[in-house]
Amino acid sequence: MHRIGYVISEGFQLLALGTQAVFEMANFVLGREHYETASFAPGGGAVKSSMGAEVMARPLTSISQADTWFVAGVSDPVQQQAPEEVIRFLRRAGTRARRIAGICTGGFVLAEAGLLNGRRSAMHWHFARALADRYPDVEVDSDRIFVVDGSIWTSAGMTAGLDLAIAMVENDLGEAVARSVAHKLVMQQRRSGGQSQHSEMLELSPKSDRIQKALVYARLNLAKPLSVEALAEVAALSPRQFSRVFVAETGLPPAKAVEGLRLEAARVMIEQSRHSLDVVARETGFRDRRHLREVFVRHCGVPPQAARRQARPAQSPSENLRAMA
Repeated sequence: MHRIGYVISEGFQLLALGTQAVFEMANFVLGREHYETASFAPGGGAVKSSMGAEVMARPLTSISQADTWFVAGVSDPVQQQAPEEVIRFLRRAGTRARRIAGICTGGFVLAEAGLLNGRRSAMHWHFARALADRYPDVEVDSDRIFVVDGSIWTSAGMTAGLDLAIAMVENDLGEAVARSVAHKLVMQQRRSGGQSQHSEMLELSPKSDRIQKALVYARLNLAKPLSVEALAEVAALSPRQFSRVFVAETGLPPAKAVEGLRLEAARVMIEQSRHSLDVVARETGFRDRRHLREVFVRHCGVPPQAARRQARPAQSPSENLRAMA
C-alpha cells in the first residue's frame, strides 16, 4: 500500500484534493487498493477551504503517516503564510519522504521550508515572479505545467496538479495504467511537465461556434494546407466573410492563428519526443525544418534544438525514483 498524505491548512484551495481522484481511479484500474489517501492538518479536525467548505483532517504528527506528501496551496500565498508547524514538518519530511509535491501555490510552502533551494520549481504564471523574488535560491519556471526535481514535484496550477498526479502513477505503475486512468477521467490529453502553461486555443477564445469549429478542425489537421477557403468551408461561410468574422472574434487573421497552433504543436513534439525536426515540421504543417526553425526562433527566442535540451532533465522522473528506492 502506497500512502499519500495531503497537508492542508485554513484557506486551502479545495481543487488540490481533486488529485485524489487520480489515485482512486488507479486503484480501480488495478482492481486492488494500491493507493490510500488521507488529509492532514496541524491538530486535525475540520479545516475550512478558501470557498468555505470544510474537510475533516487527521492530526499531522509523524512523517511516517505517508510515503508521498502533497501540499495544497492557498488563494494568495503572498498574504497568507503556512502554519509554522507545517513548515517544521516539511523540513523533517524533506529528508525522509519518498517524494513531496506542491500543488500550485503549495510551492510557496515548500520554498519556505527550504525544500526548493537550488531546485527547479513550477509555479502558476500569476505568482511566479513573487516566488522568485521572495526565494532567490529557487529556479522558478513560469512556463512548465509541472516540474520534477529529484524527490520534489511542483505544479503550475490546480488542473496541472492532475497531470502531475498522472505522472506519479506512470512512475509507480507504468505508462499503460496512467493512460487508462487518464482515459477514465475523460482527460482530453495527458500533458507532460514540459508542456507550456500557455494555450493558443484558449488565447484565441472565439465567440461563435462556427469559428470554434474551424479552429478545432485546424488543430486536428495541422499537416494539411489549411487555407482560408478550407477553413471557411468548415465554418460554412464564404472566405471573405470567414476572414472578417475570424479577425473580429480572435484579433488575428486566420493565417497567423494557424501558425500559432502549429507552433504550439511543434513545441510539444520537440520537447516531449525524439522525432527529428523534419518529422516535426511535416506533422505540424511547416514547409520544412528551416521554416519551422525560423518561426520557432522568432516566437520562442531559441532554436528548436535548444528548447529540446532545456526540456530534458538531468534525470528522468523514473530514474529519480529508482535512485531513491
